[in-house]
Amino acid sequence: MLNLIQSRLMSAEDVAERLPTRCTIATSGFTTGYPKVIPGAYARKLHEAQERGEECGFNLYTGASTGDELDGVLARTNAMKKRLPFQSTPDVRDRINRGEIEFLDIHLSHVPRYIEHNILDPIDIAIVEAVDVTPEGRIYLTTSSGMTPTYIKYAKEVYIELNRHHPMGLKGYHDVFLPQLPPEGRPIHITHTDDRIGVSYVACNPTKIKGIVETNLPDAGHEFKSPDSVCTRIAEFVLDFILFEISKGRIPAQYLPFQSGVGNIANAVLACLAQDDRFHEIEMYTEVVQDSIFDLLDADKLRFASTSALTFSSEGTARLHREIDELRAKFVIRPQEISNNPEVIRRMGIISMNTALEVDIFGNVNSTHVLGSKMMNGIGGSGDFARNAYISIFMSPSVAKRGDISAFVPMVSHVDHNEHSTQIIVSEYGLADLRGLSPKRRAQEIIEKCAHPDYRDMLRDYLDTGLRHAPGKHTPHDLRHTFDWHLRFLETGSMKYTPTTEA
Repeated sequence: MLNLIQSRLMSAEDVAERLPTRCTIATSGFTTGYPKVIPGAYARKLHEAQERGEECGFNLYTGASTGDELDGVLARTNAMKKRLPFQSTPDVRDRINRGEIEFLDIHLSHVPRYIEHNILDPIDIAIVEAVDVTPEGRIYLTTSSGMTPTYIKYAKEVYIELNRHHPMGLKGYHDVFLPQLPPEGRPIHITHTDDRIGVSYVACNPTKIKGIVETNLPDAGHEFKSPDSVCTRIAEFVLDFILFEISKGRIPAQYLPFQSGVGNIANAVLACLAQDDRFHEIEMYTEVVQDSIFDLLDADKLRFASTSALTFSSEGTARLHREIDELRAKFVIRPQEISNNPEVIRRMGIISMNTALEVDIFGNVNSTHVLGSKMMNGIGGSGDFARNAYISIFMSPSVAKRGDISAFVPMVSHVDHNEHSTQIIVSEYGLADLRGLSPKRRAQEIIEKCAHPDYRDMLRDYLDTGLRHAPGKHTPHDLRHTFDWHLRFLETGSMKYTPTTEA
């Protein structure tokens, strides 16, 4: 091991000098586990090249969101041309919305096929974070897997940041397995959350490893807010619904595995579950594990969690490091080809919980775009789970911007999950079970149970007008006024009626 490391050891600046100013770069990183020093050195090289009048341009592929040390510094070069499949850094988001970066918002389960079939630009360079690398080219990843195994497989050259901040105890957390392409593809033999079907490392031809940089840096802390009253109320509705489904025999008494998206609402659901005496231990089959997992562990309510990333706050990461050996029995980290695989999600009967930006009265969900055109972060894996889950739940506070934006509207300004994929919609005012309902009944349920009281009459008026004037009464949209609410917000700063807007 020392011979391989010593023979390839170099500085981040050495690596940057080797990287072309026009290329496609793929990195590790799925909220955590992303490279932290090579991107900064490469950004400095790009700035210098631009000052000399050189035209620079690169594409960046990751697993999902990363930190400012990667996305931020590279976006600020103004040389990033294409980004996929998910992002959450302000500098990247701003440039996407100014039209300066082409952003491909892709279902996470689709990215591997796009790479393998050369639908996307081929990968020139892979830059990955690891805790260890062996002479045989076994690369042991840190706190996430994401797309890293696929990127390493298809990249022409690989550079490794060997991050000493992470304990060697992370070796053994990963289960790396990549499905074969059709028609050689075979069933993925995962029937329980703790099944392991692969190996604990990513295999790489050692000749592809062109450089190794030693680092000692943490991921940017993902600090989560304590659940507020809105998040807590949403969580209570979700938990009551799950218990009701158990009472009806639609969910077994031992539960089904849970998937939980990123964010404060999802964190609140698991935190409330940990405190609720009506619940016993659960399992998770998800993309990201957050700090609420420690609430479940402390309450002795987590049997096992399968994930693609451990996304903790600074305090949570410190606890992971302290308990690295004990927690190995509770977690497995998988490539997103497996964590988000529709076959596995459908077979295991996942209870999926994700956050919506806005929902229309017929059950279409917008997860990504503000006012129809401004990208937030991306669809991520929410579509993989919503379309294949046993039960699909979307959660949202009823209003935003101090009540001037309603999350429940006549028609969403952008559709990520259509009415055929959505089942359960929840706000702090209630839960609408849309299963088995016609579009008109869906609208009535969402209006009466989820919408903020300030907007219910407006939604009732829209539905009544559609029922009177729409050319078809199955889904009675009033096309003349479908986006009045969004236009009113752009013009007045509020979706609410005012005497001026009424006139």
